Amino acid sequence: MNPLKKLAGQTLVYGMGTIVPRLLNYFLLTPFYTRIFITGEYGVITELYAYMAFLLVLLTYGMETAFFRFAEKEPEPKKVFSSSMISLLVTSVLFVVLVVIFNQPIAELIKYGNNPEYIMMFSVIVALDAFTAIPFAYLRHKNRALRFSIIKIVNVLVNVGLNFFFLWLAPLMLAHNPDSIVRLVYDPSIGVGYAFIANLVSSGITLLLLFPDIFSVRPILDKELLGRMLRYAFPLLIVGLAGMVNEVADKIIFKYLLIVPPGEANPEAYVMSELGIYGAAYKLSVLMTLFIQMFRYAAEPFFFAQKKEDNAKQVYADVMKYFVLFGLFIFLGVTLYADIVKYFLGPDYWEGLFILPIVLFANLLLGITFNLSIWYKLNDMTRFGAYIALAGAAVTIIMNVVLVPRFSYLGAAIGHLSAYSLMVLLSYYWGQKYYRIEYQLGRIGFYTILTMAFFIFGYYMPLESGFLKLGINTVLFIIFMIIVFFKERREFKAVF
Repeated sequence: MNPLKKLAGQTLVYGMGTIVPRLLNYFLLTPFYTRIFITGEYGVITELYAYMAFLLVLLTYGMETAFFRFAEKEPEPKKVFSSSMISLLVTSVLFVVLVVIFNQPIAELIKYGNNPEYIMMFSVIVALDAFTAIPFAYLRHKNRALRFSIIKIVNVLVNVGLNFFFLWLAPLMLAHNPDSIVRLVYDPSIGVGYAFIANLVSSGITLLLLFPDIFSVRPILDKELLGRMLRYAFPLLIVGLAGMVNEVADKIIFKYLLIVPPGEANPEAYVMSELGIYGAAYKLSVLMTLFIQMFRYAAEPFFFAQKKEDNAKQVYADVMKYFVLFGLFIFLGVTLYADIVKYFLGPDYWEGLFILPIVLFANLLLGITFNLSIWYKLNDMTRFGAYIALAGAAVTIIMNVVLVPRFSYLGAAIGHLSAYSLMVLLSYYWGQKYYRIEYQLGRIGFYTILTMAFFIFGYYMPLESGFLKLGINTVLFIIFMIIVFFKERREFKAVF
């Protein structure tokens, strides 16, 4: 089978487990949250989920990639699975114990002293998600994409269902009947906390669904093997943590950097409101984020397996071209139809839409960085991944410190774009030095310039008629697809 066809198929199947749940989450929860929560309350969700993303990387410490690497080269993949799972179990339990002990001080430190229960719930959610990372990786390794997808979808359906129950249906039922049985399980004072309770329950159910896979392998801890895996994974932990700095640090440090305008009656509410608007606008880049995530799920095991083939470098070059091409499709589609896309948010959040093109392109650069990263992963030179990610993290922090006080969340968006641009340049430079791949830079550059030209013309077109602008943008999008089809028709035929 054509390797690109195989990768495309696996990407689509894993998309069922990543894009479908995330789309459900986005299309149902984001419009719901941005209409039921004021901007400041959504700022709380934005900030705490940023902490969660960072902690999840810390608690998985690169073991997913290490699992794929060692499962391919070790004679007993089940021993790799068991050892890595035991390691994550121990660290996840230890993390929860530490949070229980220091719950109130941690809450005070990040200015949630009045809601320490948020910190407790998040610690358990992160621990559960970290521990289940290896069982999910095992399903990917065994090409059990359907089971992987079903469990992911169940997780989101439970989460979404509980959100709607606690934040909409239960208050509605109590309003009509104060003596309803719902009052036994619903407390209006919990408010935004129900979003976290729903996540906690869904993560617990996910663990239960994975029990058959977890207990399908006899628990064996191979200390020597685990030591080698940890040595391989440690630079990847640095990469992951630095990567999370690039992705979420702006949302964590935002409230400490933003300068409140003079005369603002409630400075804390103003800051959280700005953060909420930024978080909601950032969510509109979800299609690009999901495309990258579903690609990564399929691509990581594919890249390692493809290394054995004689034409591996040519395949990697083709993968890069098609990845960028589909990313540009998404960028152009979302920006040209931004006047429709904005309705996924409540009107109170529309003022942040101007950062959408910046965030979309920044995320595309992040995906390109992942594609370029194969050279150090395949050659066990993961320390370079750490160097690249740390450089990006430094740029992220510097740009946020310099720009957020003056430009609010526009500065944070520019920080993303700057960091990922540097990471692409460094990864390409070192990659060509240590594992040269002849990427089709001319073709990629042509498509990028064409996309930017169509975007600038369509996005900034000064037309009062929304229908006319929508019609012109549709023509632009069709022309772009026609140009791509005719330039790539032979390759498309070979792959698909």
